[in-house]
Amino acid sequence: MMHFRVLVAMGAFLAACAQAHAALKLCNQTSYILYAARGSATKTDLSTSGWTRIVPGDCATPIPDPLDAPAYFIYARTSRAHSGPARAWGGGAQICARDTNFAERVKLPVRRCKTNGFYRMPFAVVDRHAKPDWTTTFTESPAIRSRADAKRAGVNRLLQDLGYHVQGPGERARDLALDDFHKRAKLPADANDAELFAALETGAINATAPAGYTICNQTEQPLWAAIGLPAPKSITTRGWWQVAPRACSQALAQPLQMDRVYLFAKRANGAPLVNGPAKLCVASGQFHRAGNPPCSGKSVVERPFAVTNTKDRSGFVARIGESGLQPSSGTGK
Repeated sequence: MMHFRVLVAMGAFLAACAQAHAALKLCNQTSYILYAARGSATKTDLSTSGWTRIVPGDCATPIPDPLDAPAYFIYARTSRAHSGPARAWGGGAQICARDTNFAERVKLPVRRCKTNGFYRMPFAVVDRHAKPDWTTTFTESPAIRSRADAKRAGVNRLLQDLGYHVQGPGERARDLALDDFHKRAKLPADANDAELFAALETGAINATAPAGYTICNQTEQPLWAAIGLPAPKSITTRGWWQVAPRACSQALAQPLQMDRVYLFAKRANGAPLVNGPAKLCVASGQFHRAGNPPCSGKSVVERPFAVTNTKDRSGFVARIGESGLQPSSGTGK
């Protein structure tokens, strides 16, 4: 994976802006959809979490509170929807993280990464000059001079990821590509930028069915998803992944080596949208636990999981629509 070291502490490709209203604000001035992880350290503890999605030309606030910890760290990577080699923005601080969503608090020093997919990633130190508020902008090329440029370049890149030709004199090729994509994705002509980027990313992920297990939300409301993974004598359950409307979240990054993955998804109000015959245990907060009943422990309950067939597939995309789980998509081994 190619690393572009762009944060102020690490070199040339980061623009760190002046004090902003948000405590830690991350802005994307690249042509890629980025997923960012962050960390903060005291003298005794290290807290990390990921991943915050930031589309080209947009900003996100992963830390809404004043920055009062002694040290902060950031790492960002490109969406798996993009073709070509993955790219990352980081630095020299080796911090344990994993490819799927996570939130961890550990004691310092950290001598080795825990299991469950954690490994060291090269985070960069945020040089905020002791300010309680800070904005960091990820950049890619001098040709992308503003967030408006990034938004346009981001749409072009995703159209190209989907196989469209957008280069040429004038705007005709790009306009034709956008018009065709709107029709194929059934997007309204007045779709906003968030809806367009979500549809483009989902379309690119669906087209490639990357290795691992990806959950795509084709509804207009956010969903929360949990999965179950077969073990030799039991089933392990993990959750929750928040999947934004018309967007995707990757639950497993490694190639699948199992015949089935169990899936449960619910709306924000708790109403189930994807369920099935397999009764497994979940917790109310983020969890990774033994899934077989009886379900014991604080806030642990039984939920009905659907079974998705992943036999002979290295990648699987679970598409969830208003009526529940849609026809499957996968790639062979």
